[in-house]
Amino acid sequence: MENIDIGKKVEKFRKAKGLSNRELATIAEITPSMLSQIERGLANPSIQTLKVLAKALDVPTFSFLLEEANTADLVVRSNERKKMNVDGLSYELLSPDFSGSLATAIMNLPPKSVSSEKLLAHKGEEVAFVLEGKIKVYLEDEQYILEPGDSVKIPAHMKHKWENHSNEKASILFSVTPPAF
Repeated sequence: MENIDIGKKVEKFRKAKGLSNRELATIAEITPSMLSQIERGLANPSIQTLKVLAKALDVPTFSFLLEEANTADLVVRSNERKKMNVDGLSYELLSPDFSGSLATAIMNLPPKSVSSEKLLAHKGEEVAFVLEGKIKVYLEDEQYILEPGDSVKIPAHMKHKWENHSNEKASILFSVTPPAF
């Protein structure tokens, strides 16, 4: 909650609407002085005042209470990716973490390897894109050979697995929502 500055958000929404301090105060039926104090962080608005301001600015009341994201935490440098090794496969997480509703990673399959012995399913919907190598994907009872540039969508709960029969490494970029590994 330390990153929340309600006053700055009120000011930002007011300016985005092209309203002056006086115009918003009139619409919200508060004094321009009170609005100025709220925007500068010198006064804390009541919930009722927040509701009135939200209505006047045509934004949800909760939008004043959302924490600001630290944008630096959203960037993942290639040399700082989180790496996981699971059953001989390596994964590189491209998302900063598993929070939120989407995760993106690269799965590297060494030559002559499989992602699992049997077909597995998970609750997340997945889209995968072959970066390098030739890969066989099993979707339920069907099999498909995918090459670089090919992609596949795997619906939630669909049983699937990956096989690399070649002598070359295969890399697959995939996104899963919600994140599930």
